[in-house]
Amino acid sequence: MGRDGYYSRKKEVAPLESAFNDLLKAYRLEGKFKEKSLVHDWPEIVGKTIADRTTSVFIRDKKLFVKLSSGPIKKELLMNKSKVLSLIEEKYGTGVIEDLVCM
Repeated sequence: MGRDGYYSRKKEVAPLESAFNDLLKAYRLEGKFKEKSLVHDWPEIVGKTIADRTTSVFIRDKKLFVKLSSGPIKKELLMNKSKVLSLIEEKYGTGVIEDLVCM
């Protein structure tokens, strides 16, 4: 129990999260899990405008492929490629994605 008589949720979650991460590492699934999370989180990473014009997102050989339905949005994304890659690295760690390919 915490100081004010309530259980701390953070303390309960941390060991479970740690155990889950250990399990992913043990089965060498950590990279795949991060890739799936990144694809799922694409709208959160780039925002609604780009997400609405994204027709597909997939990862192959550490390259993030993004298919877009708008030429201007594709150009904007390519101009901000390094920013997007650093956001991904910040959230998912280094080595998950090495390049961004817009189609």
